[in-house]
Amino acid sequence: MKNIYNNFTVIILLTVFTLLLVKNSNAGNEDRSGQAGGGELLINPWGRSSGWGLANSSSIRGIEATYLNIAGLAFTPKTEVIFARTEWLKGSGVNISSFGISQRVGESGVLGLSLMTMSFGEIEITKTELPDGGIGKFKPSLSNIGIAYSKAFSNSIFGGFNLKIINEAISNAKATGVAIDAGIQYITGEQEQIKFGVSMKNVGTKLRFGGDGLDKRALFDVNSPNQITVQQKSADYELPSLINIGASYDFLIFSGEDTTQVNHRVTLAANFTSNAFTKDQFSFGLEYSLKSILMLRGGYVFEKKSDKESDSYITDNTNVLTGPCAGMTIELPLNKDKSTTLGIDYSYRATNPFQGTHSFGVRINL
Repeated sequence: MKNIYNNFTVIILLTVFTLLLVKNSNAGNEDRSGQAGGGELLINPWGRSSGWGLANSSSIRGIEATYLNIAGLAFTPKTEVIFARTEWLKGSGVNISSFGISQRVGESGVLGLSLMTMSFGEIEITKTELPDGGIGKFKPSLSNIGIAYSKAFSNSIFGGFNLKIINEAISNAKATGVAIDAGIQYITGEQEQIKFGVSMKNVGTKLRFGGDGLDKRALFDVNSPNQITVQQKSADYELPSLINIGASYDFLIFSGEDTTQVNHRVTLAANFTSNAFTKDQFSFGLEYSLKSILMLRGGYVFEKKSDKESDSYITDNTNVLTGPCAGMTIELPLNKDKSTTLGIDYSYRATNPFQGTHSFGVRINL
């Protein structure tokens, strides 16, 4: 009776919280576009969940939940390790490397560590006097390190948080900041086929660039040969905070009368993203699973029009990551009881401009 009361209370709180978020969301604030930095925080680097777009925020599981909804980290069975490589906006020469590991601690808690780095290759150093370069090259770097903890509070309620350290740097200037993600997932239904999720992302300190690259040599006096170093201050910028609200439903087909063995699963999922600095986004996804060995998925992401445009929701997008996406996973058991598995993930996201984004991942469950 107590569990029923607690679950009923959570449903009411989630419903009220969701309604308040939707009511107070301003359909994104495109007037503030360009005022936030840290755009790499909006990139999903993982090979499996990126094939849904953003639709699976309520049903995401394992270390990949560190990007979309950290509550899903609590579903790690024991130990999970992922390596992923993304060819970002094919034709741009940008690549993303990601690593994640999660470990169950105790009966209900899971610790996770994630790392994402972006590689831009070498860029020519230029000056006002030398606009064509010829004086060397430098390598910009963007990286995010996340330390996460998620917990099962009951059979239906899961929550967690992710502390991220953000670093953006060139050869002679850098910016460093800290952000927090938090999320909750709720599961219900006779076969736990109904899922809801709410997550908050990228809430943290402002970032400001500093370093020798902002120093300038100048004459103390036009008639004096002596020079001084003048330090310039850069403007600070906010992180691209957002809120995700998602739901999903699983259609399950069992093996005969055995309700513990699912032969086929079809999952429908949807997500609403309220962005603080750009237009809001809607995403819808579908995944088919054959005995949890072969998984095929697809999705579509689109933006809401601003108040200055017509009432139609499909419009010329201001975010390159809109449109269709798709992916697949092959996950093979490595022992008889299927507790150890090896998974290969792939996803494709259409982009405009450039030639799409491709992600590959290798996942080991121990």
